[in-house]
Amino acid sequence: MKNIKNDTFLRAAKGERTDHVPVWYMRQAGRSQAEYRKLKEKYSLFEITHQPEICAYVTRLPVEMYNVDAAILYKDIMTPLPALGVDVEIKSGIGPVIDNPIRSVKDIEALGEIHPEDDIPYVLETIKILTEEQLTVPLIGFAGAPFTLASYMIEGGPSKNYHKTKAFMYSEPEAWFLLMEKLGDMTVTYLKAQIKAGVSAVQIFDSWVGALSRADYKKYIKPVMTKIFAEMKTENVPLIMHGVGASHLALEWNDLPLDVVGLDWRLPISEARKMGVTKAVQGNLDPAVLIASWEAVEERAQEIIDQGIQSPGFIFNLGHGVFPEVKPEMLKQLTSFIHEYSSEKIKQSR
Repeated sequence: MKNIKNDTFLRAAKGERTDHVPVWYMRQAGRSQAEYRKLKEKYSLFEITHQPEICAYVTRLPVEMYNVDAAILYKDIMTPLPALGVDVEIKSGIGPVIDNPIRSVKDIEALGEIHPEDDIPYVLETIKILTEEQLTVPLIGFAGAPFTLASYMIEGGPSKNYHKTKAFMYSEPEAWFLLMEKLGDMTVTYLKAQIKAGVSAVQIFDSWVGALSRADYKKYIKPVMTKIFAEMKTENVPLIMHGVGASHLALEWNDLPLDVVGLDWRLPISEARKMGVTKAVQGNLDPAVLIASWEAVEERAQEIIDQGIQSPGFIFNLGHGVFPEVKPEMLKQLTSFIHEYSSEKIKQSR
């Protein structure tokens, strides 16, 4: 990115000391913003992402509104799946629904490959608009992790328990590892294309991997994640891992060749450090707190900052995404507080 004037997020992601704690919020683009809701009256999520100028506007809006230290590209983890031959639709109030769920090794063998410049040119164009013309903070690209994508592809949509996914994993291990290999290759190709187009960091969302035990993660998931991050290391951009309800996997993530371990609110940063998490960390305010009183938000944010700045390499974020009931004014106020409070605390500690 040519025009970065605020690189605090990038320095923190590399484990460097910073003058203030950088902050961005998962799902900061959309949902709770009136401007976004107005657009959604006219366009679906996929329609917005297919129009680079509109998608760039949605992506940069929270940077302008909240003064956050990074932007995250507005799109969905399902975005690359149609290129593989997956028939996916985002249904309002439900989420991603897949009409041709995977049931056999033949279904996996039939999956295609992604060719970013042909299959997702609109994503790459959005990145170029943002990084060459509009943003002065880093842009984060992202992808869904193989397990989370596989869970949608096997279940046919969202699930509360992932029974079908786990049963497939246990009973068809050869097919499972073939699926992981295909999704792993797609993830690397997809993320490298985003970096080539201009993003300054990438995050992998394994949203639902917390449903697995640590032993199952090590056996069925960790090999593909190791391969993905090892291949991404050559790109020399910060690599971030995040999941929800996955505190028991924090040390497994710390062991991967990545830069930043994302934590949700279930595991305090101080405990993660005591457990042996040595890499930069990102997190971990419970987004539900954002609809409580300002006093409650300030108290929780202060605790998180106090723990985070004990070691270099800390990025403030939420444990999951912003939801529609959160008021933009609250996020703006919180961003100011994080910058001011952390700046003062870091100054005092030097």
